[in-house]
Amino acid sequence: MNWISNYVRPRINSIFSRREVPENLWSKCDECGQMLFHRELAENLNVCPNCGHHMAIKPRERFAAFFDGGIFTEVRVPEPIQDPLQFRDQKKYVDRIKEARRTTGEKEAMLVAEGEVGRTPIIAVAQDFSYMAGSMGMYVGNAIIAAAERAVELRRPLVLFSAAGGARMQEGILSLMQMPRTTVAVQMLKEAGLPYIVVLTHPTTGGVTASYAMLGDVQIAEPGALICFAGPRVIEQTIRETLPEGFQRAEYLLDHGMLDRVTPRGKLKDEIVTILRMLLREPPAVMADLPPPAQVASVIEAPAAAAE
Repeated sequence: MNWISNYVRPRINSIFSRREVPENLWSKCDECGQMLFHRELAENLNVCPNCGHHMAIKPRERFAAFFDGGIFTEVRVPEPIQDPLQFRDQKKYVDRIKEARRTTGEKEAMLVAEGEVGRTPIIAVAQDFSYMAGSMGMYVGNAIIAAAERAVELRRPLVLFSAAGGARMQEGILSLMQMPRTTVAVQMLKEAGLPYIVVLTHPTTGGVTASYAMLGDVQIAEPGALICFAGPRVIEQTIRETLPEGFQRAEYLLDHGMLDRVTPRGKLKDEIVTILRMLLREPPAVMADLPPPAQVASVIEAPAAAAE
């Protein structure tokens, strides 16, 4: 027995030919701890199939599942001054922006798009929490104004998906000024008689909750979403009392009249289409496409030809 060729060489080959498994193939559910295969999780719109926990989802991924056929066109947003206050804390603000753009691949914390949902033309806006916690700066204000103006121009409803940690401190008072600016933008929609639907996702907090995120004609939330102005930890430390279980979560707010619906992510599209068409006084959406008349005729003629 040649132990070099029979044992040593195969062992060496197995070590050097071993393929490395990518680290992003599996994700762990924050709620139940279940390990989830990335494809299965993506197909389920980043909702844990084991416990139903709704994980974060990026705007482009959300729009790909939300718009018909995943087809949408981005709406241009005016660029504000990048660092108006020359702000610096532990890092320069411009360096934080560069890092956020590198890690997310997005220009800013909000994406504006137009397309069709259930064959209903709409304008949609979504915040990216992974971009500096989806914080509301001048760009976010410009994005909502651009979306509202586009909606009024095309006579389309506006659907907004919020996810934010509040105002962006690096822009100071200029960030807080986006609250009245976005409120005026929402008022433009109301004066034009166009529906405005808000979907609050986890988390929606701070100045965002005190402005455009709570001004919808219909307020929908994803299950378990934290929705508040000041967080529960801050409130507990202020009043020095224990808060009720589930305080400031979507289900709690629904029970106390702050929301209209709490809807799982997988059912959001159908529900929004139904609500929009009711508000627009249009007939229910067609849930399936029929083949063109020419194709129908050929299907009918085929059995007749076979019988001959």
